[in-house]
Amino acid sequence: MTTQELEDRLNTLRPRLHRYCARMTGSTVDGEDMVQDTLLKALRARAAGTQVDDLEPWLLRIAHNTCLDFLRRRSRHGTTPLVEDVADAPLPEGEIVSVGFHSFLRLPELQRCAVILKDVLGHSVEEVAVIAGCSPAAAKSALQRGRAALRKLAELPEDTRLPLLPDAQRQKMAAYVALFQRGEFDTIRDMLAEDVRLELVNRLRLEGRQNVGLYLTRYAEATQWTFAFGAVDGHPAMLVFDKTGAMERPAHFVLIDWQDGRIAAIRDFLFAPYGIAAAEWVRLD
Repeated sequence: MTTQELEDRLNTLRPRLHRYCARMTGSTVDGEDMVQDTLLKALRARAAGTQVDDLEPWLLRIAHNTCLDFLRRRSRHGTTPLVEDVADAPLPEGEIVSVGFHSFLRLPELQRCAVILKDVLGHSVEEVAVIAGCSPAAAKSALQRGRAALRKLAELPEDTRLPLLPDAQRQKMAAYVALFQRGEFDTIRDMLAEDVRLELVNRLRLEGRQNVGLYLTRYAEATQWTFAFGAVDGHPAMLVFDKTGAMERPAHFVLIDWQDGRIAAIRDFLFAPYGIAAAEWVRLD
């Protein structure tokens, strides 16, 4: 496989990697960070001469370890004890989708891994064992217990997480969105830091006011988008809706980092629609 063929294959697998990483980390945003780390590690390994027969399980193994390292560094969430005796019945896909990303964090790591790989991505128990580095018996047990726990979590009231930020920071994001809504892009350009960074997720990165200003120009020329202030997985965000399609949910979203009252970084998921596909989002305006 040539380098270009590998990169093309990695791009094809990217949404599936994100489905895994987002549920393992409990966040579509953190999940994207893990996907990027996974792909970088994979490219470095291939450049160092690693040969791979089956690409997806190999990538998922890297993603699995990357997510575990991330979670252990953060140590943000606990786990819940699970019952011993459960039925070995598949959890319906609709039930999986109805459980928010952060609900998966209430499962022990192996149970979380097993349910995502088997019921979300469709891998066999044997493949789960290889990716997770455990025995098939342990993978099957973890799958059963994880399914039982998620059934219970699916019955709980939905609790979309809102951003717990000072009012001043929320007001900054709301003001940014209002400028988009009114088409005041020159005002937004004046708010950019000199070394502002832009990431168009899954497409390109730019730095500097001039380059990021061109990005804003493209939004100014577009007519299909409408904007709203909201939150995605607890992050204040600009929700972007496509007026030419279904308006029930955002088409993508944009995150902003601020420094000394100026826009220091923009992270736009325009080219990564998988980021919003199953994320927890709420409209706040």
